[in-house]
Parts: sequence; structure tokens; C-alpha cells
Amino acid sequence: MNLRKLIIAASSLLIACFQAASLPSGYGKVKLGMDVDSVKSALKSDHQFGYRGDRDVSLSPSSHETVIETDPTIYAVYSFFERCWFQFSDEKLSVITLNLNEEMVDYHSVFEELCEKYGIPDEISPKKSVWKSDSVTLSLEKPLSLKYVDAKAFKQKKESATVRETAAERARDEFLKGL
Repeated sequence: MNLRKLIIAASSLLIACFQAASLPSGYGKVKLGMDVDSVKSALKSDHQFGYRGDRDVSLSPSSHETVIETDPTIYAVYSFFERCWFQFSDEKLSVITLNLNEEMVDYHSVFEELCEKYGIPDEISPKKSVWKSDSVTLSLEKPLSLKYVDAKAFKQKKESATVRETAAERARDEFLKGL
């Protein structure tokens, strides 16, 4: 590639990054921060989620917080979703996980679309690409999942956690420091 083409490509990428839209706070009518009843109503209005009502709602055994799980493969066979989870923290939607149907869409297409809309990921690894803002973390994870996380709720939960580091974690940290 000659220098002129390289400069044009780099300029186009920079312009795209500065023109990137702000990160979405959810998919469709389902947005982070909504209460349980609002999420149920939004799920009912969008057949893609395959939501069947209260039988899809449960409590997370570890935190006693509400989780809604839907299975569009049974109740919405033409959906782009395979399975979806909506996790609540302090009665507000804090995490949306959407497993995508690999027969209908592929990782690369979703990645390209997200890059076009939101710019270059803030983090990228073989396992996932992550876009961050002050309020939302959006990740595309392999094999093919989209995850929307309320950044403020996650930070609060992380700061309030009282879990101590295990011996294995301490040993790992010491090993890494010795490199």
C-alpha cells in the first residue's frame, strides 16, 4: 500500500472515531436502569425476545436479585437471539446479555457494525471487544454474545464487594510481579 492510500485510510478511521455515536443503553425498548415491570412490558412488546411472562422471571440464587431469562429459539423462531438474560441490581436493570443466533448473523458482521457506529473498541482480545463510556460498557463476546452493562451500577457493586483475594489469586499476582 502506498503512503497516500495509508494516510487516507488512517484519516478516514480517525474521522469515523470522532463521529462515532454514543453507546446505546440497551437494545430496542429494553434499556439499562429500567425497573422490572418496565422491562417485562418492553419484552412483551418485542416478539424477538420470546418473552412468555412471569414464568421467565427468577431470583439469582447468589444475590437474591431478579433475573429474566428468555428463550427465543422456542417462542420466537425467526429471532436473531438464541437466549437472553436481563439482570437487575437494586431493582434496576443493570446487565443485558443477548446470545445471538449464529445461523442468522456472524461475529465479524456484528463487530464491523459496532465499529462503524461506535468507533474502535476500547479493549480488544481474542475473546471479546469492549466499548466503554461513563455510563455503559458494551461488549461483543465470542462465540456471539452482546452484553450491555450499567457502568455505574457495576462500579458500585465492585466497590461494595467484600470478597477477599484467594491464595491462588495472590500467588498469581506475585508471580506476575516477578516477571
